[in-house]
Amino acid sequence: MNGLLAKTTVRMESLDPAFDPAAALWAERLGLPLEAEAEFALQVGREGLQLVELGQNAAGPLRVDFVSGAVAHRRLYGGGNGQMIAKAVGIQSGVRPVVVDATAGLGRDAFVLARLGCALTLIERQPLISALLEDGLQRAQADREVGPIVARMRLIGGNAIDVLRTWECEPPQVIYLDPMFPVRDKSSLVKKEMRLFRPLAGDDGDAPALLEVALALASHRVVVKRPRKAAAIAGKPPGYVLEGKSSRFDIYPKKSFKAKA
Repeated sequence: MNGLLAKTTVRMESLDPAFDPAAALWAERLGLPLEAEAEFALQVGREGLQLVELGQNAAGPLRVDFVSGAVAHRRLYGGGNGQMIAKAVGIQSGVRPVVVDATAGLGRDAFVLARLGCALTLIERQPLISALLEDGLQRAQADREVGPIVARMRLIGGNAIDVLRTWECEPPQVIYLDPMFPVRDKSSLVKKEMRLFRPLAGDDGDAPALLEVALALASHRVVVKRPRKAAAIAGKPPGYVLEGKSSRFDIYPKKSFKAKA
């Protein structure tokens, strides 16, 4: 996701005087004003860090919560190894790939894979989104059930292309990409996350370059999540596709997995 703020003004706010010091630290770290006219606010309070749209008809707050809500429901009832994302990254009996999620966003897909036993490195280049994700991971560590899951998730803030090009560790078996793409149907912007993400993150115009770098680094495969009817990322065509009702996974295989004895 684009690291620029795309001319969008964001201010830092504390929701309680007790969190004024935390707000000041986040403001300094992210370069946000504490008092300014703004379209959005990054707020810190008892429930953690959240991003809100300001003004009339604003969307509700957006925060990363791995313990409750939709993520918890998916953790409890979303299925196991039969999930399409599990099949896409190569999870099978005796195989739990090491995965880099290079477009981490709110970390939901990465959390699903960590829940199934994969070790994850998450990369997010939009600083505010990365901050939300960092906060969500930290809060989840204290939960008895979710803590061991997020312990498998490591976050890197930065441009994924640069991070992957300068990768010094053992190459990941799988690199997972879910890039933002240009939207022509304005009705889809009604969703809260899109209303908040679009002005901050923009579209991933460098997705072809990211795919190229990912293909050069991943040892076993690259997986790209796309809307079902969207075109594949420009460049090398996928080897095969897993298609669902609203989305699909374009698979770029390089090497077969071998189950551990």
